[in-house]
Amino acid sequence: MNRLSAGPIGGGSAASAAGQYRVCGNCRKVPRQEKRVQVSPPLTRGPSAFIPENEVMQANGLDERTNLLVEEYSTSGRLDNITQVMSIHTQYLESFLRSQFYMLRMDGPLPLPYRHYIAIMAAARHQCSYLINMHVDEFLKTGGIAEWLNGLEYIPQRLKNLNEINKLLAHRPWLITKEHIQKLVKTGENNWSLPELVHAVVLLAHYHALASFVFGSGINPERDPDTSNGVRLIAVNNFCVCDLANDNNIENASLTSSNFGNVMVFLQIADSLSELEALMERMKRLQEDKEDEEASQEEMATRFEKEKKESLLVISGAFDDEIVSTDVSRYIEDPGFGYKDFARRGEEHLPTFRAQDYTWENHGFSLVNRLYSDIGHLLDEKFRMVYNLTYNTMATHEDVDTTTLRRALFNYVHCMYGIRYDDYDYGEVNQLLERSLKVYIKTVTCYPERTTKRMYDSYWRQFKHSEKVHVNLLLMEARMQAELLYALRAITRHLT
Repeated sequence: MNRLSAGPIGGGSAASAAGQYRVCGNCRKVPRQEKRVQVSPPLTRGPSAFIPENEVMQANGLDERTNLLVEEYSTSGRLDNITQVMSIHTQYLESFLRSQFYMLRMDGPLPLPYRHYIAIMAAARHQCSYLINMHVDEFLKTGGIAEWLNGLEYIPQRLKNLNEINKLLAHRPWLITKEHIQKLVKTGENNWSLPELVHAVVLLAHYHALASFVFGSGINPERDPDTSNGVRLIAVNNFCVCDLANDNNIENASLTSSNFGNVMVFLQIADSLSELEALMERMKRLQEDKEDEEASQEEMATRFEKEKKESLLVISGAFDDEIVSTDVSRYIEDPGFGYKDFARRGEEHLPTFRAQDYTWENHGFSLVNRLYSDIGHLLDEKFRMVYNLTYNTMATHEDVDTTTLRRALFNYVHCMYGIRYDDYDYGEVNQLLERSLKVYIKTVTCYPERTTKRMYDSYWRQFKHSEKVHVNLLLMEARMQAELLYALRAITRHLT
């Protein structure tokens, strides 16, 4: 299950304080911190705890292209679990690996160890032990100073100075201003040049977004060859045992073997089939309505504001309080700082980011390419690839135009970050995205470490796992682009 992959580095227990409790948002019980659960081998087998291993293997087992891509672009030199799950969409995987390899290994403003340490700092904002472990290894392999891994107090002041922009980018990028940029690039021994800062910002945004993919896809920890028969004890710190009971990999014989269980499964299938047909009908109707009549600019602005405020009502996460393990917290400054809704009450003064005023295509792309050559082309290719990727299918249906659905997913993420497209009718979001999907999107995008298998299973129950992986890729890239837009706009304002 996804929560297991967020455990402490090296399998150690999370930092605990006697008497600390949290409340489960699902069953409302108060689970004790530091509960340890023995996990059976099926939970650690395969690249994902959400997707059956055979489905991932079927997608990439015979694909020679995936192996060639890994040989050419993998920094670790092996087919890791992220790559295996992404390889369900090989076209996208190539764009992803090329851009990531360029950020980490090709000529650029930052030294190689800095790049991996920045990746660690970014992943730590979401307690993503999977990515932290990966880049701790890479940091040491590229000549990083081992002492830095003891925590932020051991790193150079220049890297420490990134803490503020790291936490803002990760959780509330709309708060980034040109003053934050000026503070980093001002003259002095610890200053950042603009090319170095752009490189760092791209890395931070990339790994914040990648943490969303890791948790959203239930990426399992890489198998530890030292474990015996795959059985291990894992500290359960971020979800309740009621979530474990919901995992497909843990048997619940009393339910599945009963007639009641069989009836419930039948009803769920019938219900999800009707949901699929209803979604397709709404997509068809939206297309017909668009051809008949277009909403006015005023009406579209009103619908955006309505959708933005309604996103406040989408409640996410299992626990009312999060506890961060010491192995992760050493890389975090201000661990209590997290996402808060852009449109939350009392902060109406925050201006909406009008995408037409600062677009990726016309502004962000050229700036990032000028200061960090060629990365703009690679990022642009990746954004376009995921946005346009389609197989013209929906579950069992073929020859389906999914453009409106892909656009709704991408734009809903940007809406939660306060970004508005003047030419988009946000009424489509409410028409196409059911509540369980909105909860999933908000969790994966804004609080990825809270994602559970129950959330993943609860939406689009008749869709293929490959289609849900595509959703996660869209969410990841929409989030990365949103972070970059805010940071690059601040840099542009600093320059003008």
